[in-house]
Amino acid sequence: MRTIDQLRSRKLKGATRLSLSCHLTTFPSEIFDLADTLEILDLTGNHLSALPATITKLRHLKILFLSDNEFTEFPSVLSGCTQLKMIGMKANKINRIAEDVLPQGIRWLILTNNKLKQIPRSIGTCVNLQKLMLAGNQLSELPDEMVHCQKLELLRISANHFEKFPSWLFSMPRLSWLALAGNPATKTDGREDQLPEIPWHELKIEHLLGEGASGIISKARWRNDKTECEVAVKVFKGEVTSDGLPINEMNACIAAGGHSHLVKVLGKIIGHPDHKQGLVFNLIDPSFRNLGGPPDFETCTRDTFKSGTAFSEQQNRTDRAGNRFSSCSFASTKYHARRSLCA
Repeated sequence: MRTIDQLRSRKLKGATRLSLSCHLTTFPSEIFDLADTLEILDLTGNHLSALPATITKLRHLKILFLSDNEFTEFPSVLSGCTQLKMIGMKANKINRIAEDVLPQGIRWLILTNNKLKQIPRSIGTCVNLQKLMLAGNQLSELPDEMVHCQKLELLRISANHFEKFPSWLFSMPRLSWLALAGNPATKTDGREDQLPEIPWHELKIEHLLGEGASGIISKARWRNDKTECEVAVKVFKGEVTSDGLPINEMNACIAAGGHSHLVKVLGKIIGHPDHKQGLVFNLIDPSFRNLGGPPDFETCTRDTFKSGTAFSEQQNRTDRAGNRFSSCSFASTKYHARRSLCA
């Protein structure tokens, strides 16, 4: 994390990436001193509500993070930032996106946890869009023009107001990750009451295992009169996540049932000191490892792998290091289950 003093003293000359979180209320003009090199700008966690029209001077800007600020409208000036490929504006107060303000080259757009009721029809001209995150808004429909976004691979519209979903959505040729939970159209009878309750005071948190979009996962020791074992504890970050509500994940875990290629859910947490919800899982055997890493800025929606990685069609073996893998037919299911605990 850089400081505003470093920026003002021009010690950051030539930087390609800049992160500032220091209670900013206005866009620092000193950022324009980096116009010849700046590609990634992260102003998350400030008090910004507008951007200057001159932001187009940042002609090399590819990635812009403005999450956890105070924007009420999507900044129209961004339409002139022709090199922008990724915009993150999660957890603002955005209630409007005007027509024709989305940068045409956008690949990755994050608007989770805002107050949007409509998406502009002009989004259909964003033909390079691959990843669109709209969970936690007030949407009840999507514009039909989105059918032209033929490169769309990931769409999250969980925790909105959809009574039904557009038929064209299920014919998108590349759409492979679709999150719909937490809408009236997906409402099911609650099953979370079927999960055993595990008091927080019975869990001794040891260390962090990983963190995902919805929660923080830690290794813990579960101890009571009947049980003492090592477990994985997932505590949800908030009431709304990218994939819906915590209750939706609990219901999904129950619906999935038991399977050798799924991590077993032991129960749900009660009595958290901060009133947060959570789940307790079996700890994954340390001989297992992730098949791949999380996506990066370039892969967008696709997992990352070491160069030369390959898996056979019916792979079920132990490699030289003793790492175990699941068979191909269940690899994706087990991988994502493992990554939710260990990412």
